[in-house]
Amino acid sequence: MKSIGLVLSGGGARGLAHLGVLKALEESGIKPSIISGTSAGALIGALYAAGKTPDEILTIATNTNLFSFSALQFGKSGVFSMKTIEETILKYIPINTFESLSIPLHVTATDIINGQQMHYHTGILSKPLLGSACVPLVFQPIEYDGNLLLDGGILDNFPVEQLLGKCDHIIGVNVNSISKKTKHIQMKDMLDRSFHYAISHLVYSKVHLCNVFIDPPEMSRFGMFDMSNAIEIMEYGYEYAIGLKEEIEKLR
Repeated sequence: MKSIGLVLSGGGARGLAHLGVLKALEESGIKPSIISGTSAGALIGALYAAGKTPDEILTIATNTNLFSFSALQFGKSGVFSMKTIEETILKYIPINTFESLSIPLHVTATDIINGQQMHYHTGILSKPLLGSACVPLVFQPIEYDGNLLLDGGILDNFPVEQLLGKCDHIIGVNVNSISKKTKHIQMKDMLDRSFHYAISHLVYSKVHLCNVFIDPPEMSRFGMFDMSNAIEIMEYGYEYAIGLKEEIEKLR
């Protein structure tokens, strides 16, 4: 059987659509042999690589409000701390190394001082994961190995290059499509849409590197921190991926 690499974009609570895609892939008899993720995609990729099922990860995310403001704690500098998220990682992945995972994982973060992409796939797991998911202006940056880390999506929200030459086929999943149907934008959506418009060109410029690209078209109707729609988000990802079943199954 051909080896499959899986790329998981960032997207906050929208990342729960990755769980629906993973579930659809399993039903098609496909399990990735390697995963590359950033931000929410890195967190979900880590839990999946640690042996958790998509439904188990949904339960973890909803029980801990993993992508919700209610999971955040004020830090010393006045912005939120990632302590709750770190505790969740260590609870469900107690052997805190990349090497402990059953599926190889590559995590992308941004060194905000030097403006460089940082890629991790060996050693301590939790700190790169926290850095990769560290949303600017929301969380305190993560200090790790001499770098000051923020969200990997700042410079690369679709880290497909990490898989090139490491697998036979690549499935890419982007959960940040921006709907043009809406006529009314609330202020809380302005920053979200502006950020994803800014990074979308880079994401879509790399679609050709994937054998299958999964891009549910109405993701912007879900907020980045809106866990109230967790089940609906996962189901939307699942239904869209099921619609690509014939294309996906060709990879086997």
